[in-house]
Amino acid sequence: MKLPDNEIRDITKLLEEGKPLPDKYRFMLFGDEREIELVWNGKSQEVTNVVMPFQTIEHVDEPRAEEDLRVQPELFDLETGRQLKGWTNKLIWGDNKFVLSSLKSGPLRDEIEANGGIKLIYIDPPFDMGADFTMNIEIGDEVFLKEPNVLEELAYRDTWGKGQDSFLSMVFERLTLMRDLLADDGSIYVHCDWRLNSVLRGVLDEVFGKENFVNELVWKSGVIKGGRGVANKFGKLVDYIHLYSKSRGYFFQSIYKDHDLDGQHNKFVHRDASGRIYSRDTPLGNYSPEKIAEFDARGRIYRTKNGKMQLIRYLDEVKGLSVGELWDDISQVNQVAIERTGYPTQKPEALLSRILEASSRQGDIVCDFFCGSGTTAAVAEKLGRKWITSDLGKFAIHTARKRLINVQRELKVEGKDFRAFEILNLGRYERNFFISGLEEFDAKTASQLERNKELAFNNLILNAYKAEPVSGFRTFRGKKHNRIVAIGPVNLPVSRLFAEQVVAECVEKGVTKVDLLAFEFEMGLFPSIQDDASARGVDLVLKHIPKEVFDKRAVDRGEARFHDVAYIEVKAHLNGLSLSVELTNYSVFYTQGITSITEENLKNGGSQVVVENGQVIKISKDKDGLVNQRELLTKNWHDWIDYWSIDFDFTNRKEIIRIKDKKTGEDKETWTGDFIFENEWQSFRTRQDRTIELKSIFKELPPGKRKVAVKVVDIFGNDTMKVITVTIGEKR
Repeated sequence: MKLPDNEIRDITKLLEEGKPLPDKYRFMLFGDEREIELVWNGKSQEVTNVVMPFQTIEHVDEPRAEEDLRVQPELFDLETGRQLKGWTNKLIWGDNKFVLSSLKSGPLRDEIEANGGIKLIYIDPPFDMGADFTMNIEIGDEVFLKEPNVLEELAYRDTWGKGQDSFLSMVFERLTLMRDLLADDGSIYVHCDWRLNSVLRGVLDEVFGKENFVNELVWKSGVIKGGRGVANKFGKLVDYIHLYSKSRGYFFQSIYKDHDLDGQHNKFVHRDASGRIYSRDTPLGNYSPEKIAEFDARGRIYRTKNGKMQLIRYLDEVKGLSVGELWDDISQVNQVAIERTGYPTQKPEALLSRILEASSRQGDIVCDFFCGSGTTAAVAEKLGRKWITSDLGKFAIHTARKRLINVQRELKVEGKDFRAFEILNLGRYERNFFISGLEEFDAKTASQLERNKELAFNNLILNAYKAEPVSGFRTFRGKKHNRIVAIGPVNLPVSRLFAEQVVAECVEKGVTKVDLLAFEFEMGLFPSIQDDASARGVDLVLKHIPKEVFDKRAVDRGEARFHDVAYIEVKAHLNGLSLSVELTNYSVFYTQGITSITEENLKNGGSQVVVENGQVIKISKDKDGLVNQRELLTKNWHDWIDYWSIDFDFTNRKEIIRIKDKKTGEDKETWTGDFIFENEWQSFRTRQDRTIELKSIFKELPPGKRKVAVKVVDIFGNDTMKVITVTIGEKR
């Protein structure tokens, strides 16, 4: 298109001054055919193509046995219910952007396609700007507010740092990846509320195409009560669920619900001589005279006094009422519901059951990449679907794990089939692949900016740790007394690969003592990494970096405490060829909140719970402002334990990952050097039952030496493992 001279002059001037062009020039210069487009600050068409291997951290074959087990060697695999063949469901811990890109382009894609592809995705993204990963944790009669860790805070900032602009950038990229993952006959349900409904619909139109819009479902999720009933506006009662398909050939089957025989619109008010309930419908509809005659011959036509004909429909012959776009028959999860987990964004199972039954068949793969408490996976398991689900929060993964084990237990009692599931890490990343985690920059300056940001970050951590900086090393960043200091990345958990690189440099440089500091460690990392380091002559100590390193006042007062990872003590009980394991101690050193600062800021008559060096403490003031005596809430070491499990033969199954060969481009299987924890017995707390067993059943095992692994997850969702060597059948 030819532009007028004045437009060319204006464009040239703007370009020379380095100013952005007004939107009108985009259409004038490039002839964009789109009539409507949703635009926001930071919008980009770039989608990550990063592929990371999935590490299998834990494998849950079947629910625990309730009685002592005897072994029959020739039937061992069958008796423990291990799923030796077929699909294994997947619960993945990690950033869903990288989970999605690794599923899309990694080796696991072949397995997904071999099982029919992904037929259904449901997501309930964090559409509330206040959804910041805080969680209420029950400790006795008190409730402790667990604060988000640094990784979760970064995720929150990436999602909401620039308000809706940040959210739209986050969800746009992930929806694009989900679209590419969906099977051609697949569909996606996206849950939101009034805050993002209008803009999210625009994003979905752009990603999936307006022609693939199917429904906007309206779920009545609330009732008018309290402030909702007296506000100067209509009460907000509904959520929205947008249904889009991958193509016009998507799978869907209508859903019917029971007739409400007590409702004011009920037409089934008549009974025949045998007691069958029926309705009389007028008008008859567009039936042909022949069809009406057939109905009449079957006694299905009723004639009124004035001669009008009505069609008789028996209640026991109709499917029910066809469900439309308004879903007002499903309530929120109430406070005493058995399915309630305490997770703040939990959705009712009935809601997910309707979605899965409408848009998937038995055996189909369904996914949820913001899994929260695991409702989608729990319903999928009950309905015979395969599933993949993921979340960035460790606490979410832990909540989902307990819930899914409970589902397995229920199905086993009912005599129904269930599948094994595995817990996966996204790991073994190369540190230099990421830019310290915060923002993306121009390629020319990215490297220098990365170095500057990392240097500032390292100096901040070293100052709080009271260590002096060192340079000239690949992984070493500081020195404290006679120990070298290495620091993990700010935006990702320390992976085994990173820890191995630290140990390798120690061996190379003759260093025998090193502290590895991190905000988060990947699941299943310890104690095996310390054992491996010790075997190479390196004393490796893992320490958590406290969030208080960002609080200058706390650092200056020496209250930013770096704490060791938790430690388990267990005792093996042998009875002939049978083994039982007892949990005897759990040492934890967490800190959340500064006691002295909390006391200073506490209002008169108020109270707050803090964690100080592994003790949960309630701090309170009386109405006159005097600080009361601190109340210790964790009175026993096992008050910290929320879940523990046992693998009676830890080295039985190697962890194998598939990595693409850079030379041949083909996938090759590689042993990581780790083993997969096979969950054979577990005990955990639920909202209904807060007790926990500290000793397992006896399990009969083949004679010989074996390694037994014990995993503990604490009330914050953090895991720790202990591996012991036991000899079965040893003469005493």
